[in-house]
Amino acid sequence: MNIRSLTRGDGVVIGAAVLLFIASFLDLYSVDGAPDSLDLPNLWGSGPVLLGVVLAGIIGTVLIVLARALPQPPKVAGLDLGQFGIAFTVFAAWSALGNVFDVAGGADNFEGAGDGPDAGTGLILALVATLVMAAAAVATPLVPALKGSLVPAPRPAAPQPYGAQPPGGYGYPGAQQAAFGGQPQPGQPGQPQQPFPGQPQQGQPAPAPAGDFSPFWFAVPVPRPLFPEDGSPTPIAELAPGTWYLAVEQRGQALVAQTQDGRRGVLQDTSGIQRG
Repeated sequence: MNIRSLTRGDGVVIGAAVLLFIASFLDLYSVDGAPDSLDLPNLWGSGPVLLGVVLAGIIGTVLIVLARALPQPPKVAGLDLGQFGIAFTVFAAWSALGNVFDVAGGADNFEGAGDGPDAGTGLILALVATLVMAAAAVATPLVPALKGSLVPAPRPAAPQPYGAQPPGGYGYPGAQQAAFGGQPQPGQPGQPQQPFPGQPQQGQPAPAPAGDFSPFWFAVPVPRPLFPEDGSPTPIAELAPGTWYLAVEQRGQALVAQTQDGRRGVLQDTSGIQRG
């Protein structure tokens, strides 16, 4: 699970879920003129509110976060977990609205209610939280500002020339690995080098790059799919922000990238990538 793949919209959904959880411990309804000694129930005291508002909103948030953070989220009935999560948040907001209009349903047996109970602090906050949650969940795929990364990728210290290993940092191979092309690291002439997955061993000629292209390290600003080199439309991996990948070939506007487990594929969307 990679939290760097979460977006700003996911952050809004998570914040709304926290507000909803806090609201669940506050009053479900309020009654004018009720004595201070009266113990009014919270949202956990009403089955419809608990199931249709509190738990539905929290479950929807969990599904949205899992769908974003998992490399290959599972599908249920052909639908992504994120789609189920959005449906849960919309249902929670709809249920909260209905309970605000029908507060008396949770207090039919209250004696001395007068004109009837009003929506309590907890129920009003729950309505606000679920409305914000549902709006953010629906708008995230549509609004560019919400699609930005919640945790931005760290910037490289300085651009590195071809043949040099980037400085140690999140996502880079360790200092004991050889740079692309099998060249040993400076200061380690006597140590055996471990090549990058898919790289030829020392003593073997490295394949010459096409044209003037030189392999380089890069990071993506938002999660990007990596497609097979044979043109298949099914992604083989997802490149996550905060991790450095090696570009080994250029095909028009696309790049052939190699992940750290040795898989190669085509990155079709190269906009906004950060070179190392």
